[in-house]
Amino acid sequence: MIVLSVCFSVYIMYHMLLSTLVYCSLGQGGASLSVIPDRSQFFEFESVSLSCEVQGNSAGWRVVRNTVSGERSDCGRKWGKPQGSSCIVSLTPSARGVYWCESGSGEHSNAVNVTVPDGAVILESPALPVTEGDSVTLRCRYQGTPSNLTADFYKDGSLIRNETTGNMTIPAISKSDEGLYKCNNSEGESPESWMTVTDGGSASSSSPTTSLLLPLSVSGLVAALSISLIILLVLFCKRNKDVAAEPRDVTYPDVRIIQDPEPRRRREKSPGADPVYSAVKTSNTTCTVVLYNTITPQVGRKRPTGQ
Repeated sequence: MIVLSVCFSVYIMYHMLLSTLVYCSLGQGGASLSVIPDRSQFFEFESVSLSCEVQGNSAGWRVVRNTVSGERSDCGRKWGKPQGSSCIVSLTPSARGVYWCESGSGEHSNAVNVTVPDGAVILESPALPVTEGDSVTLRCRYQGTPSNLTADFYKDGSLIRNETTGNMTIPAISKSDEGLYKCNNSEGESPESWMTVTDGGSASSSSPTTSLLLPLSVSGLVAALSISLIILLVLFCKRNKDVAAEPRDVTYPDVRIIQDPEPRRRREKSPGADPVYSAVKTSNTTCTVVLYNTITPQVGRKRPTGQ
């Protein structure tokens, strides 16, 4: 049962990790998803335009999402208003999830995470990757008035700056600025958003071959590790079974030799027919072996008088 439980856990973890890689590393098949406005956090009931920018004919491309509840559907089915290869979405908390473009033949664009927090503070940061050397401004927005309160900005959990205007500008962003950002002000704290920085030679869209090789190589590594773990568990159980089947020496913890003080009388026997008496007594906790001395009747010896 333990082996089955461990194997089942490894199987579930493998498929969860593989699903995460699929959604985080969606390759581009000649298309990219644009977000207007370019941010990943929105207040409830704000609208966002998601468009599939395709090299060539955009017919057959559609916006698809996978919500945090695990529901995968196309724009126009219970959510969003499709406009050609674009989709206008009025956001609610149930709209939180990953959005991307998909063609009828199964090609995918880049993926964008959209967050609709329960609180009244959001961080406006680029949803799409930014290029090294660009100027990037992060805004800590409050849903009420005034919206630009004094704010603290954090990167990877560490405070990096305090701004009285609620805006933080990075004049020339570099790869070291990539990471998780959030902000807080007197009205609350925003969720975290990941900001990706690419160099000038690598656009936000990687080639289809590269985008497919990354998840396949990582998932292959995970599969190899899972199979190795299962083999080790099987060998371990087989070894324990073989050890349990091996014969074991019996050890008696308590052995006593006792001489019978009054041996029973026996009829005269001819020499060579010496009887030997022995007894073995056992209990739940100890094992006692009792050996009686050999009794050899002597032929012709007279019984003493008076006994």
